Amino acid sequence: MKNKDDTKNTDKMDFKPILKEYNKCNVCKKSIATISEISHIVEELLEISAIYLPMDIKKALENSEKIEETEISKDILKAIVRNNEIAEEKNIPLCQDTGVPVIFLKIGNNINSTDVIKIMENIQYGVEKATESVPLRPNVVNPLTRENLKTNTGLGSPFINIEFDEKLEKEIEITVFPKGAGSENMSALKMLTPAEGIKGIKKFVLDTVVASGGKPCPPIVLGVGIGGTADLSLKLAKKALLRNLGTRNNDKNISKMEVELLDMINSLNIGAMGLGGLTTALDVFIEINGCHTASLPVGICIQCWADRKATAKIKLP
Repeated sequence: MKNKDDTKNTDKMDFKPILKEYNKCNVCKKSIATISEISHIVEELLEISAIYLPMDIKKALENSEKIEETEISKDILKAIVRNNEIAEEKNIPLCQDTGVPVIFLKIGNNINSTDVIKIMENIQYGVEKATESVPLRPNVVNPLTRENLKTNTGLGSPFINIEFDEKLEKEIEITVFPKGAGSENMSALKMLTPAEGIKGIKKFVLDTVVASGGKPCPPIVLGVGIGGTADLSLKLAKKALLRNLGTRNNDKNISKMEVELLDMINSLNIGAMGLGGLTTALDVFIEINGCHTASLPVGICIQCWADRKATAKIKLP
């Protein structure tokens, strides 16, 4: 990322970067900004996420290389670690697939609906600017004609997930979560019967990981959404991926299942890039929601080793 003291030229407007500091997990310190400045913040967040992996992911990849036993696995993980170093040194995206822009937006108290609409408009504008300035690969296309929309916006993009958070005052929280196609294409949904229960959930997760093999560029991070409806289970699975490595669900039974699934997945010998090894997954996260008594939806969202994300909390004047 460019030096945060530099002036940056975007759309013929010079401005000082607003996000002065961010922590090891790419979470920026709270900033005070106007709604019109949100486009600049989103542009910065997309730049941070494209170039800098969160520290927990970087450390996990380095540790995985240390424990690997085969030369090919070690070489792959060494190449991934070096790739990330080069991205930071040269200020360039760490992967050519800079993903589609998935946004998680939390809205606090005392923010009216008109302002929410303006915030969403500025998020879209920020994505357009980042596509040109970072640059991000223009990945968003018409699903039928395959016409490239050039700006990563349009036809519902960026994909903004809105949540209202009563713990926030007149504040918003924006998380950018670029999602590449290799891992996203391995997403899965299954409507289990209640009788299949936890055993059926584990089998579905393991079957999905085995079928995915090296396609999602392992080591992966796995999000599992259980409950809700078909669409909600997948949304829960994606939201689960926002957690930091090593964090466990507050429910002890779910936390136990996360650890059990992680151990089971890493015993599959899929390994880095599917070429065998001890580390197939860096972590497994599970989120649940209430569901109909006659159904058991399970959604799976897989993230590749490039688990990119960045968050900013913004206080509105």
